[in-house]
Amino acid sequence: MAKLSTAELIDAFKELTLLELSDFVKEFEETFDVTAAAPAAVVAAAPGAAAPAAAEEQDEFDVVLESAGDKKIQVIKVVREVVSGLGLKEAKELVESAPKALLEKVDKEAAEAAKEKLEAAGAKIAIK
Repeated sequence: MAKLSTAELIDAFKELTLLELSDFVKEFEETFDVTAAAPAAVVAAAPGAAAPAAAEEQDEFDVVLESAGDKKIQVIKVVREVVSGLGLKEAKELVESAPKALLEKVDKEAAEAAKEKLEAAGAKIAIK
């Protein structure tokens, strides 16, 4: 097997759908016994140092589909609108695998707009 360069790998990943890429990451994690999640930052305070005065306000949100509700077909249609690049099959699989994050690290306005659309279609949504 020919060795692929980093640029060739990136080009190959660009052609995958989000679900195919997700499946790849799971398989990669299982094969190499690693995790793709970023490690949590460890903050150690120096002796005598004061704790941070206030936590920063959250500016990135995740929109999580808790359940599709009774109108699954309507929810699938709205998921295709909200999540760019999804085909009908991918949107259906995403809805059926609830609870699942639909959008990650979006601003508050985009998260609220997506939540309104999806709840209007009958889905149960959580913003984290």
